[in-house]
Amino acid sequence: MSRARRIHQIPAADRPREKLQKKGASALSDFELLEVVIGTGSHGNDVGTIARQVQKQLRKGVEALSYEALLAVKGVNVATAGKLLAALELARRHLIKDVEPLTSLQDIVARLDDIRTKQQEYVICLSLDGGQRLIAQRTVTIGTLDVALAHPREVFADAIADRAASVVIAHNHPSGEVLPSHKDTALTQQLAAAGQLLGITLRDHIIVTKTDYFSFRQHHLL
Repeated sequence: MSRARRIHQIPAADRPREKLQKKGASALSDFELLEVVIGTGSHGNDVGTIARQVQKQLRKGVEALSYEALLAVKGVNVATAGKLLAALELARRHLIKDVEPLTSLQDIVARLDDIRTKQQEYVICLSLDGGQRLIAQRTVTIGTLDVALAHPREVFADAIADRAASVVIAHNHPSGEVLPSHKDTALTQQLAAAGQLLGITLRDHIIVTKTDYFSFRQHHLL
């Protein structure tokens, strides 16, 4: 099995901290977020290796995490364990877990308010479980004033890791024109075909402007 790449071996633009600064925290995978929180590795253990072991612990459930469990991970010291537990406790206290299913178009559109007024095109992916509950919402790409390029591998990479049953893709039109372009339609067709192969349904592709929205599924284009 190949060894994990160390941070200095990763292109600067793809490193977690730089990616967070450029695209925001929502663009990072769980693994990358752990790398940011952990910060640095220890002697003989790079940050990626430590993050991967902590991620395994997280998959057992947040309640299973403790100082003892984290300190049992090679490379995690008291300070690192404290940072991880503090971050989880802040999330527990201040973030509302998405347990209600996104059953309607309005439920989904309500989650897209933050990109309506962006001056660049943002492509967003919502990963949903089999009960249509939100697993994660991420920024996939950020484009120019009127162009946001996205490739199926970028859209579905994290959805596969999430074990998502379906995804919703959304992007904004800073121009204010809500109707899809030919590129938007072509991208939707590509994503629908890729999702079919992967077993992850493309539930909808939504375009938003400051005051309006367009749903490919609602208009029978998906």
